[in-house]
Amino acid sequence: MYKTHRRCAATLTGSLEEPMKKVLARAAATLALLVLALVAVLAWNTLRFPSRQLPVPAGAPVAVDADAAARRLAGALRFRTVSSAPPKETEAEFDGLHAYLQRTFPRAHAALRKEVVNGHALLYTWEGSDPALRPMLLMAHQDVVPADPRDWKVDPFAGEIRDGYVWGRGAWDNKSAITGHMEAVEMLLAQGFRPRQTILFAYGHDEETHGEHGAVQIAALLKARGVRLDFVLDEGMVVTEGIVPGVKAPVALVGVAEKGYLSVRLRASAAAGHSLMPPARGTSAIAVLGEALRRMEERPMPGEMRQLTRATFETLAPEMAGANRVVLSNLWLFRPVVERQLRAKPVTNAMVATTMAFTMLEAGMKENVMPAAAEATVNFRLLPGDRRDDVLRHVREVVADLRVEVTALPGSSEASPVTPTDSTSWQRMNLGVRSAFPDAVVAPGLVLGGTDARHFAGISDHIYRFSPVRVRDGDADRIHGSNERLAVANYAELIRFYHHLLLGAAEPRKD
Repeated sequence: MYKTHRRCAATLTGSLEEPMKKVLARAAATLALLVLALVAVLAWNTLRFPSRQLPVPAGAPVAVDADAAARRLAGALRFRTVSSAPPKETEAEFDGLHAYLQRTFPRAHAALRKEVVNGHALLYTWEGSDPALRPMLLMAHQDVVPADPRDWKVDPFAGEIRDGYVWGRGAWDNKSAITGHMEAVEMLLAQGFRPRQTILFAYGHDEETHGEHGAVQIAALLKARGVRLDFVLDEGMVVTEGIVPGVKAPVALVGVAEKGYLSVRLRASAAAGHSLMPPARGTSAIAVLGEALRRMEERPMPGEMRQLTRATFETLAPEMAGANRVVLSNLWLFRPVVERQLRAKPVTNAMVATTMAFTMLEAGMKENVMPAAAEATVNFRLLPGDRRDDVLRHVREVVADLRVEVTALPGSSEASPVTPTDSTSWQRMNLGVRSAFPDAVVAPGLVLGGTDARHFAGISDHIYRFSPVRVRDGDADRIHGSNERLAVANYAELIRFYHHLLLGAAEPRKD
């Protein structure tokens, strides 16, 4: 009987084995086809996206006397136009800078109409021959942040030229843009050019302290005059070298939006008293505030790769090779993976999230007294698409404690609108960058900080934020840091960029 059962079992197993092999074989074949199809789709998507870089038409090179221009920039750096200093201390410095610009760039000051707005902000107008065209606006700011000479290799306000660089506070941020504009205007005037499109130049004097007295007042003046701008260009992103992974060429990121700004104060209250009789665990003002901050740190604002960041990567993807190109050309599949990688590092997390930083903390007046209140200031930088009300709502929901008062502090601003990149002005900007930096890849990007440009969103739909400065690894620490400098050769490129950009609005004189 046992042998009979074994024979039956063997017969049954054999009868099932063949169909099972066929099923597995078909499944393997199907899986292989699916893998091949996926590989084909990935390859097709990778190859079908051509380079988005605009060809630069051949033209005569722009001759710039770099050494002479560098000396003129160095002269402008010697004025201590520190925005956070008392106004009476800096008034003479701003006046001195204005006189220096007038003396150093005589053609520009003879041809352009100059207006002083609200004390020290400057507005120049270069009238175009066609009043039907909307004006373009180039911006910069005269003020600089403080500098501690003990941390510098040179005097930060000496305007020294050494080792092929112009050293000094404002060399990069942002007096080089002012003198660069003036250099380009002087060159065009000497060549007999006149703009067909009116060109405006706006130089605020308090950008480093939010621009309320400078750029805000200029924007209000233009709005009151009924001016609608074709486009605006202010400081912003730069030409990076060796920083963007997977791209060997320099990358010129042109900011088409900037993050918003909001500081929130958290105030926890509790009964004051002597430290010899401390309250129950978790009920002191400091403990309540600490718990609120812990909850906020554990639940940051949710982040995601939105339209602008995706546009940045998809513009860079065709310029890459290998796996980076495949991944960024197929974000429909790899987006979650890329987002996780971006969220993992602070510098890239800021591209995909509204960030939060604990910046100020205050509590107590004596070591043996329980404080009645504890306060913390939390700074948020808002991703386009998130609003200040969204952040406040998120904070209150996360803290979820009636003992903690949440208040928005003054000086906040919403994230800017995103400037479209399918416009004529974007093409002009793109070509201007590539004319001055022909080896660079141009891509739209998000400015993580704030600029004076945001104040002009009410009178222009096309606002760009770009500083034609080459930045290598480690250079970013110089902005607002010690040993700020600009290469003399790079300053010549900066001037050429503005020359090309202005040339697009100029025509030979007909008189």
